[in-house]
Amino acid sequence: MRFTKMHGLGNDFIVIEAEKSELSPEDYSRTAIKLCDRHFGIGGDGLVIVGKDRELDVFMRIFNPDGSEPEMCGNAIRCVSKFVWERGLVSTTRISVNTLAGPRYPEVILKNGEVEKVRVDMGEPILERSLIPMLGSPGKVVGEELDTTAGRFRITAVSMGNPHCVVFVDEFSSVPVSEWGPVLENHPVFPSRTNVEFAKIEDENTVSMRVWERGAGETLACGTGACATLVASYLNDLTGRRATVRLKGGELIIEWDPDNNHVYMTGEAKEVFTGEVDLRKL
Repeated sequence: MRFTKMHGLGNDFIVIEAEKSELSPEDYSRTAIKLCDRHFGIGGDGLVIVGKDRELDVFMRIFNPDGSEPEMCGNAIRCVSKFVWERGLVSTTRISVNTLAGPRYPEVILKNGEVEKVRVDMGEPILERSLIPMLGSPGKVVGEELDTTAGRFRITAVSMGNPHCVVFVDEFSSVPVSEWGPVLENHPVFPSRTNVEFAKIEDENTVSMRVWERGAGETLACGTGACATLVASYLNDLTGRRATVRLKGGELIIEWDPDNNHVYMTGEAKEVFTGEVDLRKL
């Protein structure tokens, strides 16, 4: 099976074109578990399946290293945009992508004919508690206290098509991400589990962030997490509607447009290598 290894700010993926793969959809989950293993497989934060879509330009499905399928992934959609543009699967720089979270509309930004960055219309943030989803009384979850086995956290919950729990911190040195992350990810108040962002406000235009991704653990970057963090920062009066979000793997520019309520994410996508893998040997 042919594959392409790509990453968005170090959040790395094994990308497979559905039409050129012998995998059936029933195989995707267990194949992701095998291929994403960094010791016995190729290694990656996810397996991404891309192909021509019946209604939009292309579809994208993502499978975590534990075999679960998230609704959306911001870094993956930038990689997919670069992948389909460079392989001629689309003919325009603005692309429509079908995801489990609904349609998303990235645009490849070219420099000297090469994809320099990708700007993605990530749609409207979902702030109603039940739609995130999160248990509890109706309304927004902004600066709400949550008791856990690791202590009490003040959280802001946002969905960007997938659930996020944002916690603001003073310093990362006092944040045990690998301990607090899974506690919050699997808290009973989140029926579909949640992604967890620990965010530090540098100034009104800059936020640093570390992320614990649902089904993947700590990663170097999370696009939807960066979007959720910007929204949470604005809702808590900590930043404006546009900020640079600094992740361990690099930076993203996130904007929350007041006119259409959409969040826009701009960042890089890189192709690392292509190869073949014999699934029978894994």
